[in-house]
Amino acid sequence: MRNQLLRLLPSVDEVLRCDQMNEALASYPRSVVVDAIREALAAERMAILSEDTLVAGEGGKPACLERVVLKTIAAATRSVRPNLRRVINATGVVLHTNLGRAPLAEQARHAVSDVVANYSNLELDLETGRRGSRYAPLEKLLTTLTGAEAALVVNNNAAAVLLALSTMARGQEVIVSRGQLVEIGGSFRIPEVMAQSGARLIEVGATNKTYPDDYRRAISQDTALLLHVHTSNYRIVGFTRETTVGELVELGREFKLPVVSDLGSGFLIDLSRYGLPWEPTVQATVGAGTDIVTFSGDKLLGGAQAGIIIGKRVYIDKMKKNPLTRAIRIDKMTVAALEATLRLYLDEEQALGGIPTLKMLTVPLEQLRQKASQLAVFLREVAGSRARVELEEGLSAVGGGAMPTAALPTAVVVVQPGKSSAGELQEALRRGEPAVMGRVQEDKLLLDVRTIADGEFQLLAGAFAKALQ
Repeated sequence: MRNQLLRLLPSVDEVLRCDQMNEALASYPRSVVVDAIREALAAERMAILSEDTLVAGEGGKPACLERVVLKTIAAATRSVRPNLRRVINATGVVLHTNLGRAPLAEQARHAVSDVVANYSNLELDLETGRRGSRYAPLEKLLTTLTGAEAALVVNNNAAAVLLALSTMARGQEVIVSRGQLVEIGGSFRIPEVMAQSGARLIEVGATNKTYPDDYRRAISQDTALLLHVHTSNYRIVGFTRETTVGELVELGREFKLPVVSDLGSGFLIDLSRYGLPWEPTVQATVGAGTDIVTFSGDKLLGGAQAGIIIGKRVYIDKMKKNPLTRAIRIDKMTVAALEATLRLYLDEEQALGGIPTLKMLTVPLEQLRQKASQLAVFLREVAGSRARVELEEGLSAVGGGAMPTAALPTAVVVVQPGKSSAGELQEALRRGEPAVMGRVQEDKLLLDVRTIADGEFQLLAGAFAKALQ
């Protein structure tokens, strides 16, 4: 029986000659269509050879050909669709690493678009006509906003830490608290970054308690600097004691050692007055006397992926001359996006209203309830009797290795499909166009409106209707 069914499979040429393939051949390169036909035939062959089904042969040769054509068109469509594409974030995680972290402000998007579509003065001083620095526009803004003497920007914060340690401590000792040896994501850890820099790690204190005297006793003639790593992606609570940046600065002055602080997800506005946990701002860390501060550009700052280094000019100038800087430098798109984002911070109200990350983190609960009610109306219209759509309150997360203890009250739209599970609906939404990411809880699909833009409601409703089918 299986051999008979295999003989029903059309050849590649037979499929190409079908009238239904004319549109595909007009829309996609012939090589793409041929590859899609081979993929469809392979899938049909696997279905026939499967031990649990003979359904692939039902209907004879015409039906088999029709199935192959449909699978070919689907495969061709998939093959030309960009792998990196838009996703509607309904998870409630504001800085979702898997979804690209911070969405850019409108001004930043326009700046990037203008720069990539045209030539720019990336490394040209238009006043003098001489070669300029790609870091100059960012350095002036960063020193103005933070009070630091100088600044440098590289491609991410791990690179920023690597460059700082490589420049200031290669072949020498760096002292850090045992409780601050964090894993920064992707299984990369501070000790590994330190090893790559050529510095030698000296651990002091205990996991939960480290005192200034622990550092003092470890200082030797080979010590290059004292490192403070802000635990932005986890918290140790209870019987704890952490040596503050201010205490390290005093110790550094006593022994004439520089202090480097890795803030991780640094930010420029104190968000504690909006109900979020208190975190040290970049300005406060600089003001404490820290020699070098590093932090990310695409987390709480709300800009493009970057590693920002600010601090004393004597150290920043040395980093600029380090050959490693060339390998980890930023491109014109990052310069444009980050400059536009930083300009918004010159006016705090403008930053809070214009930078999506800050806006999502500080939006009032009542406004979220109104958004949830509006989205529920859209979804009920397309769901009909196929799913129950209700409103509930829940909790959002900051994400992105920032504010791990923050639980943000939010409003969610809860969907219970009638003929499928919440997991199946979630999968259909994830595979749709546009893709939608929600979260499943107790066999309910939760759509958190905190991270859904107002202009995405109709798109989400359309994707929802297709997923229910």
